Amino acid sequence: MSERRLALMLAMLVLVLDQLSKLMIQQQFAYGDEKVITAWFSLVYARNTGAAFSLLANQPGWQRGFFMAIALIASVVILWLLQKNNGRLIYKLGLGCILGGALGNLLDRVTLGYVVDFIWLHAGHFSWPAFNIADSAIDLGAGLLLLDAFQRPRPGDSQ
Repeated sequence: MSERRLALMLAMLVLVLDQLSKLMIQQQFAYGDEKVITAWFSLVYARNTGAAFSLLANQPGWQRGFFMAIALIASVVILWLLQKNNGRLIYKLGLGCILGGALGNLLDRVTLGYVVDFIWLHAGHFSWPAFNIADSAIDLGAGLLLLDAFQRPRPGDSQ
């Protein structure tokens, strides 16, 4: 199996897991409900009309189209990068994670008008904004791309 195909399968897996998990939350929780799992982890049903960490969520609505356009452009660029067929496996897996996450949140914006978030980490007075599997995959993908960048030989390095 080609690395490109593996990356695309990973993107599809992320998309499916993301959408299934969001569907389960919407079916089992009323908006705003919380189920405490541990002292630092809860499941919640939150709606995010903004970007990561609810950035721009309080805007009058223009951000929906803006974030949809960014997700579409990012997806096209990622597909193009995968089609170029250069880069190592870790690079392609990173792109696959980002693609699946971008498509998962895009699908929410198109069908619902907002992104469903449900993972909430908190401890004492510290609270991380709610997020979802798509967000986690995007973060993981970015981390894999950074790792790949740091592992690549630089021009002039002896090999």
